[in-house]
Amino acid sequence: MIVKVYSSNLEGEILSPRSKSSMQRACAAALLHRGVTEIIHPGKSNDDLAARDVITRLGARITESDSMLTIESDGVHPLSPQVHCGESGLGIRMFTPIASLSDQPIEVTGTGSLVTRPMDFFDEIFPKLGIKIASNGGRLPLKIHGPLRPADITVDGSLSSQFLTGLLMAFSAAGAADVTISVRGLKSRPYIDLTLAVMQSFGMNVPEVTGDDRFIFRSSARQIGGTVRYAVEGDWSGAAFLIVAGALAGDISITGLQENSVQGDRAVLNALASADGRFAFVDGVLEVKRSDLSAFEFDATECPDLFPPLAAMAALAKGVSTIKGVSRLSHKESDRGLTLQEEFAKMGVTIRLEGDLMYIEGGGPLYGARVHSRHDHRIAMALAVAGLRAESGVTEIEDAEAIRKSYPDFFEDIRSLGAKVDILR
Repeated sequence: MIVKVYSSNLEGEILSPRSKSSMQRACAAALLHRGVTEIIHPGKSNDDLAARDVITRLGARITESDSMLTIESDGVHPLSPQVHCGESGLGIRMFTPIASLSDQPIEVTGTGSLVTRPMDFFDEIFPKLGIKIASNGGRLPLKIHGPLRPADITVDGSLSSQFLTGLLMAFSAAGAADVTISVRGLKSRPYIDLTLAVMQSFGMNVPEVTGDDRFIFRSSARQIGGTVRYAVEGDWSGAAFLIVAGALAGDISITGLQENSVQGDRAVLNALASADGRFAFVDGVLEVKRSDLSAFEFDATECPDLFPPLAAMAALAKGVSTIKGVSRLSHKESDRGLTLQEEFAKMGVTIRLEGDLMYIEGGGPLYGARVHSRHDHRIAMALAVAGLRAESGVTEIEDAEAIRKSYPDFFEDIRSLGAKVDILR
């Protein structure tokens, strides 16, 4: 699919997309909850749909009506010898430990960029938990045979926190007691805070957390029987593109975001403030005003998904902006550091990568160009946002359907705000 984005002015109100981070964790918790779960405002991205498919293969039963999913489960009881996580990095890392709660052999696989992403941490940790595992040289597919037996372990959290999310949920469901997970170099801590919050909502045994990143499961477990109701909150990572679009191209209002959310990508507001952007929460609605932005510095180590929207923002900010955390970008849907550098260059923006730092030279003229998403949803959206301010030409985005992974309504949403967008199927 090719999408053409024209220079446009935005205005109006829009509902934020649903958080796939929240939705996928809720699906996992619903599978582990022995009872009924009602998920309010469920997400519908490709990653969300993949999570729904995984939990049905692992034994959950799902019915859908209006804006709610009803999930019935009695724990992990696989109905299929294979689970497919689509292209969801969270899905593969979270559901593999959860699937290993079963004593049946299961093959875990995925598609797209997941096939090339390193998964060797499973090979290292699983044998220590009594799980047999065979991988393709540290990559997919993974063949596992549990059941998982909780034990004191130390894991490397420097690449991703997603594996830890799966372990925390699996240990809790396995009835871990007086067991500790120690983590070295934990990154993306806000996502672990979200995991713990979801576990709390579902009445799971939530570990005690110490300042040195140790997660201690005590012998007392709190359980909630019956029905759990969980509302999926708005997604700050998807809304970040709307926020930047408003700051660049018009005055907009965004509903559905929690001002006090534990989502790490809420930090987009910190970056916008440092760039002299104008915004405010008014009666629970985030109002963003078009602003004359200045260069900014921002550390995205704990929220690397903000790199693409912040690159678009920096392209229009006067001066050289600096974003830290490039080392977190290589194992995404694309190598995002290089992808941002190469694709934004087509629009006249110079991006330099030096070690863990990205420098974006902004404030110059931005040109419409034929660009490519590189099969990366966040790259497609970042290029579209920048295209709203291209001084000449049209921004044509190839493989624009990549947005379906996280925010399938993105182009329709910005079009509802006044963006001129042509969607060529």
